[in-house]
Amino acid sequence: MAKHTVTLIPGDGIGPEVTDSAVRVIEAAGVDISWDRQLGGVAAIEKYGESVPDSLLESIKKNKVAHKGPLTTMVGKGFRSANVALRQKLDLYVNLRPVKSIGGVPTRFDKVDLVIVRENTEDLYTGIESTISPGVVNATKVVTEKASLRIARWAFEYARKNGRKKITLVHKANIMKITDGLFLRSFEEVAKDYPDIKAEDRIVDALCMRLVMDPTQFDMLLLGNLFGDIVSDLAAGLVGGLGMVPGANIGDGYAVFEAVHGTAPDIAGKGLANPTAVLFSSLLMLRHLGEDEAADRIWKAVVLTLAIGKHRTHDLGGTLSTQQYTDELIKEIKSRSN
Repeated sequence: MAKHTVTLIPGDGIGPEVTDSAVRVIEAAGVDISWDRQLGGVAAIEKYGESVPDSLLESIKKNKVAHKGPLTTMVGKGFRSANVALRQKLDLYVNLRPVKSIGGVPTRFDKVDLVIVRENTEDLYTGIESTISPGVVNATKVVTEKASLRIARWAFEYARKNGRKKITLVHKANIMKITDGLFLRSFEEVAKDYPDIKAEDRIVDALCMRLVMDPTQFDMLLLGNLFGDIVSDLAAGLVGGLGMVPGANIGDGYAVFEAVHGTAPDIAGKGLANPTAVLFSSLLMLRHLGEDEAADRIWKAVVLTLAIGKHRTHDLGGTLSTQQYTDELIKEIKSRSN
């Protein structure tokens, strides 16, 4: 019997290619996982008529942990985002995105080391929209004290456990005085219990300017759902793009580890996808499962391979296919295991 059972959602577009890479690399690192494969997104709609079928939810509830490729999100039409639905139905209230510079990947900055924590269930992403009159529409921003206190405490606990010294709360409370005001006040209330961690706040537009000028001045960022979505993508651009950044959705009962990039349908099936972001998400999952040694081996293999520079996918200036890049990583992992 496998040591771990994990729900695997291959995803849409390049999803099956990059998740297959992750499965191969994890296996090469010696982690015993039984993968419970489930459909989500477009593939699930085609078979079940909904993007998050009951069979997928039941699988995650049973296994507690899932690994997910990118899922299609329609723009301005179509079905509701499967990503948002998963977060809300499983109460995955934390979106965690570590953003770290990797040697050998050309970027404007070389010492970025951020952790971004985003509240994952509220804000404008509740999907409460309506038409007031022809040509006039409305979206409701929902912020609750319960969720605001919960995400703030999670962030401070993470900081304490992982040696982080400062948390910057990001908001627009100068304009949205009630909603973002509540988010800010909740953060300040929780901060009183963590005198060992510096707590500060920044208005979101000023924060974005400071990030692109000097991201090394920040340690952890805590944001609401909408600003967190935007700023985490901006931060990914500081270290090479979404193909280099992992993501995790975490709740008190379940955790879903995911690629944060899109489905890239234009290159799907061509072997051009860079699986690094999904691999880094695998590392978050392995550490969640207590497989720290294997996670360390995979991390070192990826970092060394990218630093040497000979074995890269096309988006990083190389010539290797997804499978060839994965083969090189596996060679490096096995060389470290001997």
